[in-house]
Amino acid sequence: MSDHHYFTADPSVPFAREPFSCEVWGHRLDLVSGSGVYSRGRLDKGTAVLLRETEPPPPGHVLDLGTGYGVIGLAIADAWRRDGVAAGPAGGVTGVEVNQRAVLLANQNAAALGLQDRYVACEPDAVPAEVGFDELWSNPPIRIGKAALHDLLLRWLGRLRPDGRAVMVVGKNLGGDSLQAWLTDQGYPTTRLASSRGFRVLESRPA
Repeated sequence: MSDHHYFTADPSVPFAREPFSCEVWGHRLDLVSGSGVYSRGRLDKGTAVLLRETEPPPPGHVLDLGTGYGVIGLAIADAWRRDGVAAGPAGGVTGVEVNQRAVLLANQNAAALGLQDRYVACEPDAVPAEVGFDELWSNPPIRIGKAALHDLLLRWLGRLRPDGRAVMVVGKNLGGDSLQAWLTDQGYPTTRLASSRGFRVLESRPA
């Protein structure tokens, strides 16, 4: 599957759904993926490292950037529910995704898990300009190219609240170390939380 197909998949076109299960933070998530969506039928290696090397963030408003069919954001929402955190209008997870098919699957997964009051997926322009976030979590789409990736990250890092943070996973061979330096140069001091299986887990905070 080419990157072009990944970014232009249209939910009006018939596609094959593929359910699968994964364990995140000690609990099982049952999800549905599908053709034309990144990491069909499996938890990709980068996301697996991100979730294995972290703990759920505290309650707040979290942005899942490039949510795909929702695994990161839904894992966070599920962890909050298991901890007894009430859903509320000021919190929850917003999953942002350009792939329309992925948005459809993510929202359907949220409904199937009973998390639709804590998680919603949408296309980028559907997020109101005034909305800010306590945290940004992402396995960012490195393969869109450096310039497009930088524009994407600056757009959404700018939505972090002053005491917020971003947590991202990036392959070392895909520029994880250089991205860490670039983020710091852009005014988002970035440290490495973990390094595992060729991936870097990075934490960025507004300066």
